[in-house]
Amino acid sequence: MTTMYSKIAVGNVKKSFKDYAIYFLTLTLAVCIFYSFNSIESQSAIIEMQKSGKQYTNMLIDILGYVSVFVSVILGSLILYANNFLIKKRKKELGIYMTLGMGKSKISRILVTETILVGVISLVSGLLIGIVVSQGLSVLTSKLFEVGMSEYSFIISTAAMGKTIFYFGIMFLLVIVFNTFVISKYKIIDLLIAGRKNEDIKFKNPIVYLIGFLLCVVSLTVAYKLILEVGLDVSNSKFLISIILGIIGTILFFFSLAGFILFITKRNKKIYFKDLNIFIVKQLNSKVNTNFLSMSIICLMLFFTIGILSTGISFKSSLEAGLEQATPFDASARNIVFGDEKAISILESLNNIGFKFDNNEKYTEYAIYKSEQTPLDMFGNGLSEKSKSELRKLRYNVDIVKLSEYNDILNIQNKKNVILRDDEALLLGNIGKVEPILKEFLNKNNSVKLGEKELVIKNKELITDNLSTDTFTSVFPTLVVNDKLVNDYNATEYVLNINYSDNNKEQSEEKYYKLFEDFRDGKINLENIGFVNGYTKIDIYNQNKGLTTTILFVGIYLGLVFLITSMAVLSLQQLSEASDSIDRYKAIKKIGASEDMIKKTIFTQTLVYFSLPILLALVHSIVGIKVANDFISMFNEANIVTSSIITSLILVLIYGGYFVATYSGYKNIVKNNI
Repeated sequence: MTTMYSKIAVGNVKKSFKDYAIYFLTLTLAVCIFYSFNSIESQSAIIEMQKSGKQYTNMLIDILGYVSVFVSVILGSLILYANNFLIKKRKKELGIYMTLGMGKSKISRILVTETILVGVISLVSGLLIGIVVSQGLSVLTSKLFEVGMSEYSFIISTAAMGKTIFYFGIMFLLVIVFNTFVISKYKIIDLLIAGRKNEDIKFKNPIVYLIGFLLCVVSLTVAYKLILEVGLDVSNSKFLISIILGIIGTILFFFSLAGFILFITKRNKKIYFKDLNIFIVKQLNSKVNTNFLSMSIICLMLFFTIGILSTGISFKSSLEAGLEQATPFDASARNIVFGDEKAISILESLNNIGFKFDNNEKYTEYAIYKSEQTPLDMFGNGLSEKSKSELRKLRYNVDIVKLSEYNDILNIQNKKNVILRDDEALLLGNIGKVEPILKEFLNKNNSVKLGEKELVIKNKELITDNLSTDTFTSVFPTLVVNDKLVNDYNATEYVLNINYSDNNKEQSEEKYYKLFEDFRDGKINLENIGFVNGYTKIDIYNQNKGLTTTILFVGIYLGLVFLITSMAVLSLQQLSEASDSIDRYKAIKKIGASEDMIKKTIFTQTLVYFSLPILLALVHSIVGIKVANDFISMFNEANIVTSSIITSLILVLIYGGYFVATYSGYKNIVKNNI
């Protein structure tokens, strides 16, 4: 008896492979992606970096571990969702089993066997592909982190394999529990007449859909306006309101769309009654009306995918592009002042703890003084309203630096000194959106007022060089003036810059890295010396590389998972629709519809159904990427052209592939049954 049930289960799985190849393909891809990203700790590139003591590799591994838990929830939900579709399709088949005398426990046993078979096949195929893909991911990792591998070795991560089997095992166990529960609730009559039930529109009155569509437009318009206004300021209540309105607007869009399209097309008789348009509209109306919530979730997932793939690559490129400009010295340090504390010279602080500079090292310290004027007060003259609006957002006052100390900075870089008259000044600045505003100011003005004194700006072009080594370009609007003009101002911060000797770089790097770490770890008594926060150029490069690559890895990981999840759900919904609509296709064939007309109908339905979520997601993405781009521009000018092209290619490849496979599957199901 057990053998008979096993044969039935095997036969059902074979049939499922034929009709639902997309489901098995998605499971295989999910296992492949999950294994590949979780095997990163065993990859050659990561092992090489861990040997060299680069700590950010641990951060990457830890974050990917946490993300994998979230990914497993997404994939588990996908598997349950897809399984539910498959069970619904097979209601009549299960009803026949019961009619023939098979008990619910026996049916559950068949479904359990099927789930185990599907799980084993998906795991084996996914792991085999994942092992190959992970080798390529290792090469990509080495290039992103810019490390060379001493030698290549083919690695199979047993830890990642065990983790993948464990997580997916839990997912399939949930499927077994779900199927057993569902079968226990079914009645024979419900199963046998399931195929005769059609999806009905819940609201017959088109006014309901029209109002819903108008509310959708209002919600999304307000959401876009708010997010463009506040940007990525998560502390602002408008940010949360914009997110909520965006979600509501998306749901209302798909809820109202079916009835709205039906209402519009019915009013245009030429379109409505042309060819099989009436059939297409009714099919789409039924499906979108039923699945508006799932389509809303798919749209939001696609929006996330487009946004994170585009901005992830752009964020990495933007930060790395600005590193050379941001790190002109081998090391730099700042004293951190809290509250009303007085700024303390870093040189004095280091002298008090007995720190000595090597004779062959070049170093200089400069003080930052705060004027009593904001950037808008000092540079607002002649600017456009847009530029003034940006300057109003800056809550700090303009910085002042002594000419003598500025020349010391130039000296250790082997640059020429600057000479200024008493009524002259230099204008510096390179912070994100402020830089073009200062350039605009220089084009329209040749002087500024520092207090009551008029100063001629000597430089015709804005000076954008960093004054210290930092994680990004960090020169706020700054005036360099003659020393005697700063006598009335108090120093608010001291900055120390160091350049190593060419003959002693490794020892100096180790010395300063340890010094700055000792301050951060609390190993130095800060009484009477203040807190010194410093970084070396190499340390900044390593941190930047670790941060940007981690963001990119997480972005690619989540983006791919969300993309295949969205595509799988859309495909399964369409294939389920094909099975449910066989009687309808038989009817239109009987009244004279040709095979070509039916194929065209299937193509149009599938194209529209696949296009709706991606089109709204693209609209969301235009706004979202604009906001993210503005945020990234604070660190360095962002170029999203390359990342957008790459993202578009990924979308076309995966989205197009699923569309073609779904259209082909839909067409074959209809062809084989009519």
